[in-house]
Amino acid sequence: MQAKSVPTENPADDDAQIMTISPEKVCFVIIKAKEYDAKDEVTEVDPGSNPSDDKDVSVLEDHEDDPVVEELTSFINSLSEDEQIDLVALAWLGRDDNSASDWPAVREEAARAHNQRTAAYLLGTPLVGDYLEEGLSMLGYSCQDFEIDRL
Repeated sequence: MQAKSVPTENPADDDAQIMTISPEKVCFVIIKAKEYDAKDEVTEVDPGSNPSDDKDVSVLEDHEDDPVVEELTSFINSLSEDEQIDLVALAWLGRDDNSASDWPAVREEAARAHNQRTAAYLLGTPLVGDYLEEGLSMLGYSCQDFEIDRL
C-alpha cells in the first residue's frame, strides 16, 4: 500500500521552497539591526576620556564608524542578489498588512525594485529588525533557537 501525497495546508511549507535566504542569515540581520536601532544620538563628539572610565556609554551612540553598521553592511552586500531580494521582501511582508500567502507577490515587487543599495535601504528603515522578524514569523520561522545559541 502506497502512502498518498497530501497537499500541504501550511503556506510556510511552500514558502520555504521559494525563500532563497536561510532563516539563520535573516536572524543574524535581525539581531544586528536591533543593535543598530538601539543606538542613540551622539552627545559628545570627542569626549577625550577612556571608554572604561565612562562605563563605555559611547558604544550606545550612533557614530559614523559604528562597527555594527560596518558588519551589517558588509554582510548584506556579501549576500547573493536573490538573498538580498528575500531580505527586502521579508521586511515589506512584516511591515505592511500582508499575510504569508502574499509572499510571492511581495517578493516579485522586491525583485523589480532591487538595486545595489540594499544595505543602505534596510539600515535606513526604522524598525527593520522588527519588520524582518514579523515577516519571518509569518512564513513559519522563529529566531528563538538562533538567539539562544548566539547571545
